[in-house]
Amino acid sequence: MWQSGIRSRVLFNLAAGFAFLIPLYPQNQLHAQMATEDRLLYRTWWPRHSTPSGTEYAGPAECAKCHSEKAATQKTTPMARTALPVAQSDILATRERLTFQAGKISYQISTTGKNSIYTVTDGAQSLSAPLTWSFGDGHVGQSYLFERDGKVYESRASYFDSLKALEFTPGRKLTEPQNVEQAMARAVSGDELIRCFSCHATASTLNDKLDRSRTLPGISCEACHGPGLKHVNAQKLASAEGQVLEGDSKSDLIFNPAKLKPADSVDFCGSCHGTWWDVKLAPPVGVANVRSQPYRLEKSRCWGKNGDARITCVACHDPHQKLVRDTATYDKNCLSCHSSDTAVKPTADHPGPACKVSNKDCASCHMPKYELADFHYRFTDHDIRVVRTEAPYPE
Repeated sequence: MWQSGIRSRVLFNLAAGFAFLIPLYPQNQLHAQMATEDRLLYRTWWPRHSTPSGTEYAGPAECAKCHSEKAATQKTTPMARTALPVAQSDILATRERLTFQAGKISYQISTTGKNSIYTVTDGAQSLSAPLTWSFGDGHVGQSYLFERDGKVYESRASYFDSLKALEFTPGRKLTEPQNVEQAMARAVSGDELIRCFSCHATASTLNDKLDRSRTLPGISCEACHGPGLKHVNAQKLASAEGQVLEGDSKSDLIFNPAKLKPADSVDFCGSCHGTWWDVKLAPPVGVANVRSQPYRLEKSRCWGKNGDARITCVACHDPHQKLVRDTATYDKNCLSCHSSDTAVKPTADHPGPACKVSNKDCASCHMPKYELADFHYRFTDHDIRVVRTEAPYPE
């Protein structure tokens, strides 16, 4: 569950009562961005929001009846597979045995058919449990949950793709555990467990409580667009009358994130990936905040005072498509603001000057990668900038 960047959240009402915080942050950020916990105080739809009943959800199969193309490609995205029952984990299904040794403690996940058994031993005592949920699609890694005596536990061992093996789950390393039980796992409950599922699955939070009985695996349509049953019924009724409800109509009864203003759009994605205020109020410090892409993006000079629709998360990454990892593919996004010719002066439409070095593969220079040792992975920094040699990480 380290994929979701879980951290404690402090509720702040930024609109009133905390005026003493104002001098600490850039003026342009103060009015544009909000902490996710503040967004969730309002009962309008927002990612991670609780809903009164699971019956408000239609399910991705129903969405696919009208949006077949988007539904088909969305199923192939990392987000769609970021939380799955263990039986659906491709990582485990294709690896019969994964192991890891830490001192005298041995970790193992053995998979037969659709069952994956997690075992930890110190040579004298062994503990085993069937894994129930996998978190993460596996391109960075995958962590696991299991249940025992009515409680949910996070395994201390996770799979990492760069290692093709198990290692300590980020932030969960224990060099000298008191016993095998402590070495095996960490209990997860309350708000932390709600946060895990609300960022990795769909329809998991009902009446502000986790309801795994109705949880839809992964991030599917309604995780972003909100519960869709009323929308489906409204469209069916309109169709029966020979009509089609337009997507920007209030009677359409569905949330369309594409209509959000730039600052709200980035906050929308930031509800799980870390908004500017989320990081400032409960920060992953230092280079660790490279994983909070919305926060890093909003630090960029490119972001400007109030943001720009050409530099939101969804301007570069279509959430219905696989993540494109070829940096050259994003050149067109850079050149939608920057001139490609150094002889051409900036204009209102292209306010960014031309790069003096090249107009190709821009992100490879201006969005450097940083290694996070616990993750065994190099993450792309979304603080777009001219990178100075030997310059410290701009936190």
